[in-house]
Amino acid sequence: MAEIETGVARKRRHARVRARVKGTTDRPRLAVFRSLNHIYAQVIDDREGTTMACASSLDSEIRAGADAEVKTARAGRVGSLIAKRTLEKGIKQVVFDRGGYKYHGRVKALAEAARQGGLKF
Repeated sequence: MAEIETGVARKRRHARVRARVKGTTDRPRLAVFRSLNHIYAQVIDDREGTTMACASSLDSEIRAGADAEVKTARAGRVGSLIAKRTLEKGIKQVVFDRGGYKYHGRVKALAEAARQGGLKF
């Protein structure tokens, strides 16, 4: 059996997740993208095709003092920031899109911090 490249396998898993997860205006999709060094989160209304809020480990609020933190701690701070920005827009409920990644490590830290920040999913 041929070995599947990591990126290809993740895209397949993401396609399966996206077949079921749809963001609406009332309950938009919280999409996560994880690169080797950073993590990104967007709240997306799929019906309108617009990004309602976004946060990443590259934001100035997160970057200050981030060099001493592990990536999981930074992901937690991104989750708190996306929750704060989403609640400012009046959105309390979202649908979580893990982007084909396992619900583990940085993705889990982001999700739990967003929940503690007040988002419901």
